[in-house]
Order: sequence, then C-alpha cells, then structure tokens
Amino acid sequence: MGLLDILLGRTKPVAPDLDRMFALPSAAVTLEAAAGFTPTGSGAVCFATVEGAAFEQMHREVQALLDADTDRTGPPVELRRDGYGYSWLVSRRSPDQLPQLVNDLHAVNSSLEVNGFGPQLLCSLAAFADGSGRRLALVYLYKRGTFYPFAPLSGAAERRDTALELQLKAVLGDDLRIEQDLGRWFPVWGAPGL
Repeated sequence: MGLLDILLGRTKPVAPDLDRMFALPSAAVTLEAAAGFTPTGSGAVCFATVEGAAFEQMHREVQALLDADTDRTGPPVELRRDGYGYSWLVSRRSPDQLPQLVNDLHAVNSSLEVNGFGPQLLCSLAAFADGSGRRLALVYLYKRGTFYPFAPLSGAAERRDTALELQLKAVLGDDLRIEQDLGRWFPVWGAPGL
C-alpha cells in the first residue's frame, strides 16, 4: 500500500486464508461443550453461479479428487442451486467426520480459486444441530477470511436467532477469527444442509 492510498483512506483488501477453515474441528469441540451443538456432517461452498466448459471441467476434477476417498457414501460433491440464484457445492459425511468434511470444503474452495473462479466464491459453511432440533451454520466468508454463526429459526419464514448468534460469537472468539462487522453476517437462507 502506497502513501497515496494512505492519504486517500484506501485499504488493502484482506487476502483469503483458506487454512483458517482447519480451525473448525477445534471450534466444534467448544461449540458442543458450551452450547450442545454437534456437527451434522453437511457442508457446502457457495459461489455466484458459473456456467461453461471450464466450470464443468473443474467440477469433474473436484468429483474425481474427492471420489478417491472410499470412506464416503453417496456422491463426493453435489451441485445445487438455491432460489436466490447462487450455486452450492455440497459435501456430506457422517457427523463424526468433521475434519474430513473441512478437507472437502478446503479442496472445493482451492479448486475454484486455482481454476480462476475465486472472484465468484462467497462463503463456505459447516452445519450443526443440537438435541432440541435447533440448526446452526458456522459460515466462513471467503473474501474476509472470517467466520460468523448463522442460526435460522425453525418453522419461521426467514427469521434468525440473533441472540444465539451473538452468544456463540463470544463462545467461539478464541477458536475462530470471528467477523466483527455484524452487517456482514449475511443470512444464508436456503443453504443446503440447514
């Protein structure tokens, strides 16, 4: 960043750091101990919808990479589109395989980035639930390199449990780099696995 940038108040954007995703398994231990939420085994990578041969080739490569893991049932990565026009590459594991799920999400993000789709990447999430059926996602913002909790309310049309989200912000602060700007805690309505 140069002197002119400093004088004009410009800031350098935060570079994505996908390795921060590897903190999710330790955060899951804290989350279970403090709030009773456990992994569901579902995770997804969200990006602006991309079409074309280059994307199809990258999708096949990710499928082949993750298909090499014989510890999985079903397809390695499933492509879905939500009602808002975004695409999701969804991975499913058994609930006790959160580290493997994080590896899947990291591989999908890395493949999209390496193949030139980094600008389309929006977020990744890992889903959790508690004994009473409440759902939660820990969302990783690709362009910010930060996490935030998203807790949709059951049976409510696009309403979220902000009190729980703020409680979890305090609980997870030592395990994850939490997004401090609450305005960036975007709802991920229709996210697969939630």
